[in-house]
Amino acid sequence: MDYIRLGNTGLHVSRICLGTMTYGKPTERWPWALDEEQSRPFIKQALEKGINFFDTADVYADGASEEVVGRALRDFAKRDEVVLATKVFNPMGPGPNNKGLSRKHIMSAIDASLKRLGTDYVDLYQIHRWDYNTPIEETLEALHDVVKAGKARYIGASSMYAWQFAQALYLADLHGWTRFVSMQPHYNLVYREEEREMLPLCEDQKIGVIPWSPLARGLLTGGRSKERNETERAKTDAFSKSLYGRDDDFAVADRVTEIAEERGLPAAQIALAWVLSKSVITAPIVGASKSGHLDDAVAAVGVTLSQDEIKRLEEPYQPHPVLGFS
Repeated sequence: MDYIRLGNTGLHVSRICLGTMTYGKPTERWPWALDEEQSRPFIKQALEKGINFFDTADVYADGASEEVVGRALRDFAKRDEVVLATKVFNPMGPGPNNKGLSRKHIMSAIDASLKRLGTDYVDLYQIHRWDYNTPIEETLEALHDVVKAGKARYIGASSMYAWQFAQALYLADLHGWTRFVSMQPHYNLVYREEEREMLPLCEDQKIGVIPWSPLARGLLTGGRSKERNETERAKTDAFSKSLYGRDDDFAVADRVTEIAEERGLPAAQIALAWVLSKSVITAPIVGASKSGHLDDAVAAVGVTLSQDEIKRLEEPYQPHPVLGFS
C-alpha cells in the first residue's frame, strides 16, 4: 500500500479509503446493509492490506455503521494507527434540530458519533452536504470549536458548489477558524463534472480530494449493461438510480470493460486506476461487500494507465447535470 499526505496537512493516509456505508445492519432506509458479523471481516481485511483510512457517517445504517466500525477498529487495530472519518448533516431523528449544520446539531452530533464509535476523537469530521438553512459562519465556528475541544483533528467537506467551498475557505481564513483540509466529491469516469471548478479549486488550495462512488455504484466493475443493470443493492437504492443510467454512462462502462480485457485485468482496477491517475486525487473511497472488491482496490494502486488508454476511457463521456449535491 502507498500512503500520501491528506492535502496540505501532515496526516498520511492510504491511497485507498474504505467506505463503510454498507456496514452496520439492514434497516428500512438501508435494506442492503450487511450486519456486524458480515461486516467485520472486510474491515479486518482492509487493515491487513495496509488500508489505514476509514470513512463512515452518522446516518449510515441509522448509526449502526459507526458502532460496527468502531468496535472492529478497537479489536483489530491501534487507534493511533488508523485515520477515522465521519460526517454530519443528515437527519438523525424526527425533530427539526436533529439535522443540518447548526451549532446545536453539530455539538450534539459529534458527541453522539464519538459514543457510537467508542473513541475520544475522530481524525476527520466532515460536513456531509451544504446547509442552506444555517449561516456558514455558524457552521464554521462550531466546527472550529469541535477541533479546539479535541473531538476532531481536522475538518472536511463533501459535495457542494465550488463557490460555496471557496466562501467557506475564505471565511475560515478571515476569522482565524479551522480550515477545511479535504473535499469528498462525486467523481468517477461516468460523472466528471467536478473537473470544471471543484477539482481546480482543490488543487490550487492544496485540499485533499477523497471522491465517493469512484466505481459509480458498481456500474464500472464490469458485467452491467442497460438491459442488465439490477444488482441487489440497485433494486432498493433509489439514490443510485438517480445518479446513473443514461446511455452514455453505459458507453463509458463498455469502454472500461474493453480496456480491462486488453490488459487482462478486472474492470474495477481500470476504473480506479483512472481516478488515481489524477494528481489532485488523494484516495478514492471504495466500498466492499465481497473480498474481491478490496483485492481489486488495492491492486489498482499499482496499475499505471498509458496516456492513450486514459484518452480512450475519457472519450465517450458526455456532460451531465449536477448530481449528488442533495
